Amino acid sequence: MSTATKNGRLSATTAANPQPAPVRRRDGSPASPTTRKTGGNSDRRFNADAGHLHGMPATRPRAGTTDTEIRFAVGECSLGAVLVAQSERGICAILIGDDPDALTRDLQDRFPRAQLIRGGAGFEQTVARIVAFVEAPHLGLDLPLDLRGTAFQQRVWQALRDVPIGQAASYSELARRIGAPTAIRAVGSACAANAIAVAIPCHRAVRSDGGLSGYRWGVERKRALLEREGKR
Repeated sequence: MSTATKNGRLSATTAANPQPAPVRRRDGSPASPTTRKTGGNSDRRFNADAGHLHGMPATRPRAGTTDTEIRFAVGECSLGAVLVAQSERGICAILIGDDPDALTRDLQDRFPRAQLIRGGAGFEQTVARIVAFVEAPHLGLDLPLDLRGTAFQQRVWQALRDVPIGQAASYSELARRIGAPTAIRAVGSACAANAIAVAIPCHRAVRSDGGLSGYRWGVERKRALLEREGKR
């Protein structure tokens, strides 16, 4: 797998290897065979669709559509392992954790009908950019996002993106912002369902008293992200 050092540089690994490593399911059986696509068309489409994170419309798959392939790789930053996944529509997952294999299984569970392809031509640069963004969120991320969720989740995620960097919002405040003041628990569930860490800043959601509550990738990571954003 492709890995990145803490300064955001990737080491030379199998991400650049033309033969993708096999992906296995949780029970140990091989996943669906993958067909590797390298070269211009995918990368050109990715670059042509790039836009600024704030104010950029999130892409949403049409009903009944499925992914043919998702490229992914695992990097490393000060928060641990970072899995980055990209569909043809944009970044569809940024997962953070301690175990790269567990992150890969999480990706498989989230996209069970997709063909998962490790790395790919030019993908190391994408991972490095996201690692740098995780380390310094104030830099922003000018890559398109492929958000997958219900209409309610999409509203919550947009409200999170509207919270300025260096600030936080309570779950009840987020519920009011989306016009559903009694849906506080549902807002929390939408935060937990977010698959795109930092770019969809669910770490900025806090309790009404300002305290830190659950975070899918760990409360300590949530605290670290809030602290580094407050040092702008």
